[in-house]
Amino acid sequence: MDAPEWVTALPAVNASLNGLAGVLLIAGYALIRCGKRDAHKRVMLTAFATSIIFLCCYLVYHFALGHYTGESSKRFPGEGAVRTVYLGILVTHVVLATTVPVLASMTILRGLRAQRTGQGDWESHRRIAKVTFPIWVYVSVTGVIIYAMLYHYG
Repeated sequence: MDAPEWVTALPAVNASLNGLAGVLLIAGYALIRCGKRDAHKRVMLTAFATSIIFLCCYLVYHFALGHYTGESSKRFPGEGAVRTVYLGILVTHVVLATTVPVLASMTILRGLRAQRTGQGDWESHRRIAKVTFPIWVYVSVTGVIIYAMLYHYG
């Protein structure tokens, strides 16, 4: 049975959400570098919400695809070197993506606690953010690259 149109549209939605999260993360970084803490907080919370929406859509897509087609994912059509590049990006993306919900949650909670309790806790937030930020940006950007390679290769 073929998947309905709403299911086949989800990969593009997911790539858009990943791209939006990446843009928001970079904007949030720029805002904090300019000392705009409140704007940084709003943008980073929006990036987190965008990533949560992505995760929900991603899970719905794979569940629905499996339900309608019996396949839970699309196979990469390329061969040779391009397939090796694709798989390298995919593996690093998946491994690092598993860390983002935990790291992002810890970073956000530390930032909110620092804001509530005062200046003393900001260093804890900064330390974890220095780890979280590059991983989260990498996962967001490679999510878009994986979509482009999977659905628009060749």
